Amino acid sequence: MKFLFEKDTWQEIYESVRKNKMRTFITVIGVTWGIFLLVALLGCARGMENSFKRLFGDFATNSVFIWGGSTEKAFHGFQEGKRILLNLNDVENIKKEVDGIEFVVPRNSRNGTLIRNFQTGDYTINGDFPVLDKVQKKNLIIGRFINQSDIDKKRKVIVLSEDIYKQFFKEKENPIGENIELNKINFIVVGVFKNGNVGMSSDIHIPFTTFQQIYNSGQKIGMMMVTGKADSDIKQVELDTKLLIKNLHDIHPDDQRAIGGFNLGKEFERVNGFLTGMQFLTWFVGIATLIAGVFAIGNILLITVKERTKEIGIRRAIGATPLMIKRQIILEAVTLALVAGFLGIIGGGLVLIFIDKIWGQGADAVLVNSSVSIPIILVAIGILALLGTLIGLIPATKATQVNPIEALNS
Repeated sequence: MKFLFEKDTWQEIYESVRKNKMRTFITVIGVTWGIFLLVALLGCARGMENSFKRLFGDFATNSVFIWGGSTEKAFHGFQEGKRILLNLNDVENIKKEVDGIEFVVPRNSRNGTLIRNFQTGDYTINGDFPVLDKVQKKNLIIGRFINQSDIDKKRKVIVLSEDIYKQFFKEKENPIGENIELNKINFIVVGVFKNGNVGMSSDIHIPFTTFQQIYNSGQKIGMMMVTGKADSDIKQVELDTKLLIKNLHDIHPDDQRAIGGFNLGKEFERVNGFLTGMQFLTWFVGIATLIAGVFAIGNILLITVKERTKEIGIRRAIGATPLMIKRQIILEAVTLALVAGFLGIIGGGLVLIFIDKIWGQGADAVLVNSSVSIPIILVAIGILALLGTLIGLIPATKATQVNPIEALNS
């Protein structure tokens, strides 16, 4: 490794590049373009992945949403068109009977009016249990979420989104413990959370039992979120849950309209499959372009070796060993590959910064935080160094085959 720190080693590489500026420039462009494509495309793929993650928000991705609909088949004496209303007994039965379930979260929603001082607004009011925070994590800015004591004592407490807080409270005003009127009933604010990015994200949460009293909903629930365990098949969980509900409510097994559902886990798998395919294609295109560029470096060095036949012969005549000749050519190949790679990395990084400025801002951003991680950059540099070494072996071997006497007479 000592030769790497010798001035003559790098002086020789510099002279070789200086004598063939245009040829070297054209050669380097191929590798630069390859690493540029790799960085830019991987960054865009990461931006798309971040966008999808933000779209799914803070929901547990192995979840399915289930709600009641209307039957399309007559069954057990019931005519078609029977309205299916889910209830808390269904929740308990699902917990007991369906395998692979981690959480079952019943929820209710209604429209309600908030009033504070001279401000007023209509919003969706959600009756929830504390377990909601386990499957749809609330990013609390201040205060807390609903707890079990709120449920047991049917407390009139309320958790607001950041947007609601900004509308009803002054900037930097502490809302915790303050009163706000919901449907002409005073509630105490106990928490404020950051707005989610999913259309289903809620503005206002109150205890489920308090919701039951205000809206006289009894045991009925509007929908439930069923979350599977990490090793469970969420598609099978959905099928088993719907089948159990059909048995509990006398619904025909083949009735597809009676129980509505949206399988977030299944959709997330599709997105992951798409992103994995996109990343594979990106690596394939990038590495194929890199190989083509590195082969161009090898070809140029073969030409250079032929032009430097006499020089190589002189060096062999004064004592240079085949190993010394070989490592010099390989080092030149690796140096050209790495310099081209660094230029491509810088160019790709600048493009990703530009993309983030144009398409990565705002709530509806298509590419969120388009970037490439340091480990990926190191892998790309490692691939370049390896390819540069392998391709450099060809002209290096050719150089060591030069006969000193024949070279001096040429």
